[in-house]
Amino acid sequence: MKTIGVVTSGGDASGMNAAIRALTRLASAKGFGVLGFERGWEGLLTGTFRAMTPRSVGGIIQQGGTILLTSRCEDFKKKEGLMKAAETLNKNKVSGLAVIGGNGSFQGALELSKHTDTQLIGIPATIDNDIYGTDETIGFDTAANTAVAEIDKIRDTAISHERIFIVEVMGRTRGFLAATVGLTVGAEIILVPEVKCGKARILKVLKENTAKGKKSAIIVAAEGIGDTSKLATELERATGSEVRLSIIGYSQRGGSPTARSRLLANLFADRAVELFAEEKGNRVVGLQNGKVTSIALEESCRKEKRLDLGLLKLAGMLAV
Repeated sequence: MKTIGVVTSGGDASGMNAAIRALTRLASAKGFGVLGFERGWEGLLTGTFRAMTPRSVGGIIQQGGTILLTSRCEDFKKKEGLMKAAETLNKNKVSGLAVIGGNGSFQGALELSKHTDTQLIGIPATIDNDIYGTDETIGFDTAANTAVAEIDKIRDTAISHERIFIVEVMGRTRGFLAATVGLTVGAEIILVPEVKCGKARILKVLKENTAKGKKSAIIVAAEGIGDTSKLATELERATGSEVRLSIIGYSQRGGSPTARSRLLANLFADRAVELFAEEKGNRVVGLQNGKVTSIALEESCRKEKRLDLGLLKLAGMLAV
């Protein structure tokens, strides 16, 4: 009986547990043994893992986070760490390893692939939605819905007090989450790292809105644009209006996954198991034009996913 491993690495995203569940049950149905490595890459360095069975993953599909735990492992970035991880896989006769995570996790998997014959399959799970090769990642929809719910509440206060609110959402150095959230909450301004927007431009939009009779505003800003606290101070000084900053933070990464995040977890896990059965490794599964497919791991790591700037244009047209 062949054995496949599963690891959740980097930041957690809602739907990781759903992916673990689906992968374990589908792999078991095809006759694979399944090992779950704990605390991300650290589990491969320390040999810390547990046997996974269809019953051991019962009741987790609705849980946020990851039952396998996760961590940042600096030692894994070193050659010695990679060699130790490869040794652990070889010692336990792991023929395939499913890596559930984001960009950093896939970069680590790519480096590990140079030291082992174990087939590596990436399953995209990150709220940043910045993985090349998939239109959407596990956890993105959940994070977007969490942010939308919070901003809808903030909008009530903004209108009641006639204030400008800057709401900072996560996304690291990319603006996928901010663009989607900004459009769906009807934000007056959306700030993303991919598009430079100076203070003068922001003030121009706010001034135009005031002339239209708007007495409040929501500015959705990706965390990667810079110091939003400083921006709030500068805008308050320039406009004479009350400007408040709300950083939604880590609540976007947790919570029960939405139906959409669970669906992608199941679909991606199914494709990953198919690839293991076909002995096709070093790939990343994903959703492209409505179909579940896969691309080379190296291609996913080397290329950058482009932000749909049409979302920003549409949001601007609607924020009249």
